[in-house]
Amino acid sequence: MTVRILVDDRELTVKEDRSVLQACLGNGIYIPNLCSMEDLPHPPASCRLCFVEVAGITNPITACTIRVSDGMVVKTDTPPVRRLQRSGLRLLLSVHDIDCKNCPANKKCALQHLARFLKIGLKSRDLEIFLKEVNVVDSHPCLIYYPNRCVLCAKCIRECRMSRQHPLISFVGRGFNTSLTFAGEPQSAGPACGTCRACADVCPVGALILKSAVDT
Repeated sequence: MTVRILVDDRELTVKEDRSVLQACLGNGIYIPNLCSMEDLPHPPASCRLCFVEVAGITNPITACTIRVSDGMVVKTDTPPVRRLQRSGLRLLLSVHDIDCKNCPANKKCALQHLARFLKIGLKSRDLEIFLKEVNVVDSHPCLIYYPNRCVLCAKCIRECRMSRQHPLISFVGRGFNTSLTFAGEPQSAGPACGTCRACADVCPVGALILKSAVDT
Protein backbone atom coordinates (compact mmCIF):
# COMPACT_ATOMS: atom_id res chain seq x y z
CA MET A 1 0.00 0.00 0.00
CA THR A 2 1.20 3.49 -0.81
CA VAL A 3 0.64 6.94 0.63
CA ARG A 4 1.15 10.43 -0.69
CA ILE A 5 3.34 12.92 1.13
CA LEU A 6 4.48 16.43 0.31
CA VAL A 7 8.22 17.10 0.71
CA ASP A 8 9.47 20.62 0.01
CA ASP A 9 6.33 21.22 -2.10
CA ARG A 10 7.00 18.07 -4.13
CA GLU A 11 4.41 15.30 -4.02
CA LEU A 12 5.77 11.78 -3.51
CA THR A 13 4.00 8.43 -3.65
CA VAL A 14 5.81 6.00 -1.33
CA LYS A 15 5.23 2.72 0.48
CA GLU A 16 3.50 3.26 3.81
CA ASP A 17 6.12 1.31 5.75
CA ARG A 18 8.93 3.69 4.78
CA SER A 19 10.53 6.20 7.10
CA VAL A 20 10.61 9.82 6.00
CA LEU A 21 14.36 9.46 5.47
CA GLN A 22 13.96 6.38 3.26
CA ALA A 23 11.18 8.04 1.29
CA CYS A 24 13.25 11.14 0.64
CA LEU A 25 16.52 9.41 -0.19
CA GLY A 26 14.67 7.00 -2.48
CA ASN A 27 13.29 9.94 -4.44
CA GLY A 28 16.48 11.94 -4.83
CA ILE A 29 15.87 14.29 -1.89
CA TYR A 30 19.04 14.32 0.20
CA ILE A 31 18.83 14.58 3.97
CA PRO A 32 22.15 14.61 5.87
CA ASN A 33 22.76 11.34 7.69
CA LEU A 34 25.59 9.11 8.89
CA CYS A 35 24.09 6.10 10.67
CA SER A 36 21.25 5.20 8.31
CA MET A 37 21.19 1.76 6.68
CA GLU A 38 18.57 0.44 4.28
CA ASP A 39 15.82 -1.73 5.80
CA LEU A 40 17.00 -1.23 9.37
CA PRO A 41 13.95 -2.10 11.53
CA HIS A 42 14.91 0.09 14.49
CA PRO A 43 17.02 3.10 13.39
CA PRO A 44 19.30 4.30 16.22
CA ALA A 45 19.16 8.00 15.24
CA SER A 46 22.61 8.23 16.78
CA CYS A 47 24.15 10.76 14.39
CA ARG A 48 21.44 13.38 15.09
CA LEU A 49 21.74 14.84 11.61
CA CYS A 50 18.64 13.81 9.66
CA PHE A 51 16.30 16.43 11.11
CA VAL A 52 13.23 17.58 9.19
CA GLU A 53 10.17 19.62 10.01
CA VAL A 54 6.79 17.85 9.85
CA ALA A 55 3.52 19.76 9.88
CA GLY A 56 1.72 19.22 13.17
CA ILE A 57 4.91 18.44 15.13
CA THR A 58 6.25 21.40 17.10
CA ASN A 59 10.00 20.79 16.83
CA PRO A 60 12.22 19.27 14.12
CA ILE A 61 12.37 15.48 14.31
CA THR A 62 14.80 12.85 13.03
CA ALA A 63 13.59 11.64 9.66
CA CYS A 64 14.79 8.07 10.24
CA THR A 65 12.49 7.53 13.23
CA ILE A 66 9.17 8.74 11.84
CA ARG A 67 7.08 6.76 9.37
CA VAL A 68 5.31 8.35 6.44
CA SER A 69 1.57 8.84 6.61
CA ASP A 70 -0.91 9.92 3.99
CA GLY A 71 -1.03 13.68 3.62
CA MET A 72 2.15 14.28 5.62
CA VAL A 73 3.87 17.60 4.87
CA VAL A 74 7.65 17.66 5.31
CA LYS A 75 10.25 20.43 5.03
CA THR A 76 13.90 19.44 4.77
CA ASP A 77 15.52 22.84 4.28
CA THR A 78 14.46 25.35 6.93
CA PRO A 79 16.63 27.53 9.18
CA PRO A 80 15.89 25.46 12.35
CA VAL A 81 16.67 22.22 10.52
CA ARG A 82 19.95 23.49 9.08
CA ARG A 83 20.93 25.00 12.43
CA LEU A 84 20.52 21.64 14.17
CA GLN A 85 22.37 19.78 11.42
CA ARG A 86 25.30 22.19 11.41
CA SER A 87 25.53 22.07 15.20
CA GLY A 88 25.52 18.28 15.15
CA LEU A 89 28.22 18.13 12.48
CA ARG A 90 30.40 20.66 14.30
CA LEU A 91 30.20 18.54 17.44
CA LEU A 92 31.26 15.46 15.47
CA LEU A 93 34.16 17.35 13.92
CA SER A 94 35.30 18.59 17.33
CA VAL A 95 36.18 14.99 18.29
CA HIS A 96 37.49 13.98 14.88
CA ASP A 97 41.11 13.84 13.78
CA ILE A 98 41.11 16.10 10.72
CA ASP A 99 44.01 14.57 8.78
CA CYS A 100 42.35 14.06 5.41
CA LYS A 101 45.52 13.75 3.31
CA ASN A 102 46.60 10.67 5.31
CA CYS A 103 43.17 9.04 5.46
CA PRO A 104 42.09 6.39 2.91
CA ALA A 105 38.58 7.87 2.94
CA ASN A 106 39.84 11.22 1.62
CA LYS A 107 37.60 12.61 -1.15
CA LYS A 108 34.98 9.92 -0.47
CA CYS A 109 34.51 10.66 3.23
CA ALA A 110 30.98 11.17 4.56
CA LEU A 111 32.13 14.05 6.78
CA GLN A 112 33.66 15.87 3.82
CA HIS A 113 30.42 15.45 1.89
CA LEU A 114 28.32 16.66 4.82
CA ALA A 115 30.56 19.69 5.36
CA ARG A 116 30.23 20.67 1.71
CA PHE A 117 26.46 20.17 1.73
CA LEU A 118 25.95 22.15 4.94
CA LYS A 119 28.54 24.77 3.93
CA ILE A 120 30.74 24.58 7.01
CA GLY A 121 34.49 24.09 7.39
CA LEU A 122 35.99 20.82 8.55
CA LYS A 123 38.06 22.62 11.17
CA SER A 124 35.96 24.32 13.82
CA ARG A 125 36.76 27.87 14.86
CA ASP A 126 34.34 27.84 17.78
CA LEU A 127 34.77 24.47 19.50
CA GLU A 128 37.87 23.10 21.19
CA ILE A 129 39.14 19.84 19.69
CA PHE A 130 39.05 16.79 21.98
CA LEU A 131 40.80 13.63 20.80
CA LYS A 132 41.21 10.26 22.51
CA GLU A 133 44.66 9.43 23.81
CA VAL A 134 44.87 6.25 21.74
CA ASN A 135 44.91 7.12 18.06
CA VAL A 136 45.52 3.67 16.55
CA VAL A 137 44.44 0.20 17.71
CA ASP A 138 46.13 -2.60 15.77
CA SER A 139 45.65 -5.54 18.16
CA HIS A 140 43.12 -7.19 15.84
CA PRO A 141 44.74 -9.73 13.50
CA CYS A 142 43.02 -8.35 10.40
CA LEU A 143 41.87 -4.79 11.15
CA ILE A 144 43.33 -1.45 12.16
CA TYR A 145 41.00 0.84 14.09
CA TYR A 146 41.39 4.61 14.36
CA PRO A 147 39.27 5.80 17.34
CA ASN A 148 39.72 9.48 16.50
CA ARG A 149 38.26 8.98 13.04
CA CYS A 150 35.31 6.92 14.25
CA VAL A 151 31.92 8.69 14.27
CA LEU A 152 30.22 5.91 16.28
CA CYS A 153 27.62 5.36 13.57
CA ALA A 154 27.55 1.60 14.42
CA LYS A 155 27.33 0.62 10.75
CA CYS A 156 30.23 -1.81 11.17
CA ILE A 157 28.50 -3.49 14.13
CA ARG A 158 25.22 -3.88 12.27
CA GLU A 159 26.95 -5.06 9.08
CA CYS A 160 28.90 -7.65 11.07
CA ARG A 161 25.68 -8.83 12.69
CA MET A 162 23.95 -9.17 9.31
CA SER A 163 26.92 -11.01 7.82
CA ARG A 164 27.51 -13.38 10.74
CA GLN A 165 24.39 -13.34 12.94
CA HIS A 166 26.83 -12.92 15.86
CA PRO A 167 28.64 -9.56 15.68
CA LEU A 168 32.34 -9.59 16.52
CA ILE A 169 32.39 -5.81 17.03
CA SER A 170 30.67 -3.80 19.76
CA PHE A 171 30.89 -0.52 21.63
CA VAL A 172 32.76 -0.16 24.88
CA GLY A 173 32.86 2.82 27.25
CA ARG A 174 30.48 5.73 27.67
CA GLY A 175 30.19 9.28 26.43
CA PHE A 176 33.42 10.73 25.05
CA ASN A 177 35.23 7.47 25.89
CA THR A 178 33.01 5.31 23.68
CA SER A 179 34.91 3.33 21.07
CA LEU A 180 34.84 0.00 19.27
CA THR A 181 36.02 -3.26 20.77
CA PHE A 182 36.57 -6.61 19.08
CA ALA A 183 35.22 -9.84 20.52
CA GLY A 184 36.77 -13.26 20.18
CA GLU A 185 35.64 -15.14 17.11
CA PRO A 186 33.34 -18.07 17.92
CA GLN A 187 33.62 -21.18 15.75
CA SER A 188 30.08 -20.63 14.49
CA ALA A 189 30.83 -17.13 13.25
CA GLY A 190 31.47 -18.21 9.70
CA PRO A 191 34.40 -17.07 7.53
CA ALA A 192 37.39 -15.59 9.29
CA CYS A 193 37.69 -11.80 9.41
CA GLY A 194 40.54 -12.05 6.93
CA THR A 195 38.14 -13.11 4.19
CA CYS A 196 35.36 -10.68 5.13
CA ARG A 197 35.71 -6.94 4.63
CA ALA A 198 32.10 -5.97 5.32
CA CYS A 199 32.85 -3.77 8.35
CA ALA A 200 35.68 -1.90 6.62
CA ASP A 201 33.65 -1.42 3.44
CA VAL A 202 30.67 0.10 5.26
CA CYS A 203 32.71 2.53 7.38
CA PRO A 204 31.94 6.06 6.10
CA VAL A 205 35.11 7.71 7.44
CA GLY A 206 38.05 5.31 7.14
CA ALA A 207 38.08 4.39 10.82
CA LEU A 208 38.39 0.66 10.06
CA ILE A 209 41.04 -0.52 7.61
CA LEU A 210 42.07 -4.02 6.58
CA LYS A 211 45.68 -4.75 7.44
CA SER A 212 46.03 -6.53 4.13
CA ALA A 213 45.11 -3.31 2.32
CA VAL A 214 47.82 -1.42 4.19
CA ASP A 215 50.40 -4.13 3.50
CA THR A 216 49.74 -3.95 -0.20
